[in-house]
Amino acid sequence: MSERALRGTRLVVTSYETDRGIDLAPRQAVEYACQNGHRFEMPFSVEAEIPSEWECKVCGAQALLVDGDGPEEKKGKPARTHWDMLMERRTREELEEVLAERLAVLRSGTMNIAVHPRDNNNSRKSA
Repeated sequence: MSERALRGTRLVVTSYETDRGIDLAPRQAVEYACQNGHRFEMPFSVEAEIPSEWECKVCGAQALLVDGDGPEEKKGKPARTHWDMLMERRTREELEEVLAERLAVLRSGTMNIAVHPRDNNNSRKSA
């Protein structure tokens, strides 16, 4: 085709090829239903692994496979607490020893708590 013949056509949008003489892969229609009552079918290849859930075409909610197994439950990790992380680093005996040392320091009264200079200035201004 010459340059003039292509001018004004939408080459990107329109395909000039036909489907004649092409054998499509064998397909199967799989039905999904969402919680809002919408039912729709999706075409899949016969060889494809069928997903148990799909986004609803109508409302966008999660649709489940009709007459199929539900989605697999994912195993979630329990939340790690501060205590769990502490127990990963120390044994109970070590923690009891550290606690006894800190209590001894507190009870002796030798603990020197330095006061931040900014705190002294603020206490003078308010007095």
